[in-house]
Amino acid sequence: MAHCSCIISGLLLFLLLLQSSQSESNVENSNNNNYKNNVIKTEVFLSPKFVLEPGLVSNKYYYNIDFPRGHIAIKSFNAEIVDENGNPIPLHETYLHHWVLQRYYRQINGSDFILVKNNGLCGTGLTQYFGLGAETRKTETYIPDPYGIEAGGNIPTAGYEEGWFLNVHAIDTRGAHDRLACTECGCDLYNVTVDEYGVTVPRDYRGGVRCCHDGTRCPIREGIFFSGVAERSLYLRYTVKYVEWDPLIVPVKIYILDVCDVWTTVDGSSSGSAERHNCEVEYDIDRCPNSAANDGCVHTKTLSASLPSGGDVIYGVGHQHAGATGIALYGEGGRLICWSNPIYGTGEEAGNEAGYVVGMSTCYPKPGSLKISAGEKLTLVSNYSNAQSHTGVMGFFYLLIADSSPKSNPLLLYAPFDEVWKNSKLSDFVWPIVVFGVVVVVAVVVLVLKGRSGRGEDYEAML
Repeated sequence: MAHCSCIISGLLLFLLLLQSSQSESNVENSNNNNYKNNVIKTEVFLSPKFVLEPGLVSNKYYYNIDFPRGHIAIKSFNAEIVDENGNPIPLHETYLHHWVLQRYYRQINGSDFILVKNNGLCGTGLTQYFGLGAETRKTETYIPDPYGIEAGGNIPTAGYEEGWFLNVHAIDTRGAHDRLACTECGCDLYNVTVDEYGVTVPRDYRGGVRCCHDGTRCPIREGIFFSGVAERSLYLRYTVKYVEWDPLIVPVKIYILDVCDVWTTVDGSSSGSAERHNCEVEYDIDRCPNSAANDGCVHTKTLSASLPSGGDVIYGVGHQHAGATGIALYGEGGRLICWSNPIYGTGEEAGNEAGYVVGMSTCYPKPGSLKISAGEKLTLVSNYSNAQSHTGVMGFFYLLIADSSPKSNPLLLYAPFDEVWKNSKLSDFVWPIVVFGVVVVVAVVVLVLKGRSGRGEDYEAML
């Protein structure tokens, strides 16, 4: 009887373990299914209309634009210039110098607003969440799972609500004498000596956004004939992909590095932890003296800086202008973090315009495989061909970085099978053990009972 009681107790223990495992598995599957049901949503919007004609520049700010509301995780943001019929406009007709998406908090019953900056180093400028230019159509901005840019959430200041604004800078180069010069905003070409704020442009400022502000004009050829209407209405069509916020989503920080960043520490030295960054955004490139005989002339500009906090690199991409040959970010010891190369067009159609940078290559390291440490010395290297001179070029680098600490075991949702195997809980493997144990117990019970019933018959029942 004692043996039978022990066997029954063992059987009950295995059944309880089985029930516990099944319950835990059901809860985990429920959580996973809840996240997987949180499908990616896509919304397409148009900016307010802006009107261009040959040679004219539009550089406008649109506040309180249409944007997904609520607590969300942004997965991507893409944009392009289109006409009233939704047709994409090629760069050789309207050059998209840049678009910038900026988050802010606005006062509900007032006119005050608070800029919500990214995590970058620049003291002023380059505070945007997203921003590209001519390369926008062929530059990937998707943020992989389980990551996202958090927006919506709790507003830290009472009486305010979240808003977004766009800055769209476009130049109509139809009929221009020199399209490249128009896109590089040469001050002499535009005949500009005062910027949009009424400030006199310095004599050593040869070209850039200060000389092609809203309403300025780039010279066009006389007697130019247009098959259609010269003046036309255009829009920035932007596409937002997002999901509703979920505790399993890992938020990323946005960093923008500027190769023109001139920084010092607060005490004026060049080393220390308290730094002041002045991101100058643009720079000029002089023509290589031997360019006529050597098309391999390359101009290199570098920046050394560090981030206040580290983490896993999730995404990286550069921003450069025509003439660029690539931009790279290195960590300490010369380890390559990301190299972003320009993609040049070869045709006439929108997205493949010959001679223009129509895309930038991106970096998507395997999550957890590439880290940047807080305070690690980073080196940004921006390369341009200087077979000819350039004005107002740029060398930015966008980084998305996530906290390296584990959060809700996202490997169970997203990682390859080998990672899931290494990181799974006991409940994933207890099933076969429990089933085997139950089979063993049942077999023992059957054998014992049969043995008891056959003892009076010289164990014949065992045969």
